[in-house]
Amino acid sequence: MTTYKDLLGVPNFECEEYAPKKTKYCLLIPIINEGERIQKELKRAKSANVDNIADIIICDGGSGDGATERGILEPLGVNTLLVKTGAGKQGAQMRMGFWWALERGYEGFITIDGNNKDSIEDVSNFVKKLDEGYDFVQGSRFIKGGKAVNTPLTRLVAVRFIHAPVISLTAKKKFTDTTNAYRAYSKKYITHPSVQPFRDIFTTYELLAYLSVKADRIGLKTCEIPVRREYPKNEKTPTKIKGFRGNRNLLKILFENAGGKYDVK
Repeated sequence: MTTYKDLLGVPNFECEEYAPKKTKYCLLIPIINEGERIQKELKRAKSANVDNIADIIICDGGSGDGATERGILEPLGVNTLLVKTGAGKQGAQMRMGFWWALERGYEGFITIDGNNKDSIEDVSNFVKKLDEGYDFVQGSRFIKGGKAVNTPLTRLVAVRFIHAPVISLTAKKKFTDTTNAYRAYSKKYITHPSVQPFRDIFTTYELLAYLSVKADRIGLKTCEIPVRREYPKNEKTPTKIKGFRGNRNLLKILFENAGGKYDVK
């Protein structure tokens, strides 16, 4: 286990590599206590040969459920485990993942939630778009070929009629599934001097919103591709955005992003 500390704009973290770099791109999966959900997702990835398409990097926020033991992750095709020990939540996990992946020499980065809602089998479609020269690829369940299964009504309304329209206006390009973290980013985008993601202002969902709009605003190549997102039926919704406070904070970030709060000054 290698420890990284006092890096500018990157939380302290520990790294355990199970295998060397094997692919051009990597799949970053931020998790925190996802338990059986991440294990099921990784089993699906293994069946779809994802680990031979993109190196799988788990970006753990400090789970205590035992699901990140090497004996569990390595046989399921995980290449590396990163464990955040510093401050912050999802945004900090992604900064950790992007920084480490850049240091390792990947040319692009695919991200996906670790709660087994998304079609991880579609990773190859994101790789294809990166190879075609796209800098930001947004997965969408709402375009032709995509599938939205068992989406809670409140989530559906919020995404379709609030979040996506505001992000689209900010980006000056239409996007349809803007809370979806199933995406791909080129190295060119993440390292662009006008982007600078390695800033402590990105602690929770700020980075997700910021990267949704910045690529188009600086003239990079972007698109959406169809994906499947399925919420479990008759089960508690797997999400880290909970209750009035969680949704209020998400909306606050949405409008602060529209107002340019996270832009490089």
